[in-house]
Amino acid sequence: MLPGKRIALALAMAVFAASWIAPPWPLEQALHSTLTVAGLAWLWRHDRHWPMRSGEFALICAFICVHSIAARWLYSNVPYDQWMQSLTGWSPQDAFGWQRNHADRLIHLLYGICCAPAAATYLRQRWPLSPRQGFVLAVMAIMCTSLLYGWLEWAIALVLSPEAAESYNGQQGDPWDAHADMLLATVGAFSAWPWSRQADSVAAA
Repeated sequence: MLPGKRIALALAMAVFAASWIAPPWPLEQALHSTLTVAGLAWLWRHDRHWPMRSGEFALICAFICVHSIAARWLYSNVPYDQWMQSLTGWSPQDAFGWQRNHADRLIHLLYGICCAPAAATYLRQRWPLSPRQGFVLAVMAIMCTSLLYGWLEWAIALVLSPEAAESYNGQQGDPWDAHADMLLATVGAFSAWPWSRQADSVAAA
């Protein structure tokens, strides 16, 4: 593994570990963290067999960092508004008239942005695809995995108590929460196209 990747992976692991210092909701955070642990293990193993570009690897590590922070606060309780007011005196909630915590929306958007380029590269490693074909399939993969995650949240809502399901899913009373999350992941994936295209151009030069 290249030194840059080792640094990025070490930073992601450090942020994940720090998110577990005196957690406010340890049981609920543990549910979210199972995906984080699986993601870190997959990232390390995948890069050994199908080496990723350093930038794509760093993007996924950045996503894991943000996800770890959001998972500590169960998405719905991330105090980003208080942080922004403390740092800048500006309140996103007041400025945009938001009635809900939108940290979960950011996570799904970043999922598409940070994971689509790596998915496109992997698909082109496996099959003789053009950059455009690889990226279209990568966007479709983001859409499909977002759908699967929506099904997971639905299954959790069926199995757990309403309070526990709300803590994990973070719907905040929005019946269209899963639909909005899937849409944002898709928008994020599409928005990564210029970056992915530029990375292809640099690699080909």
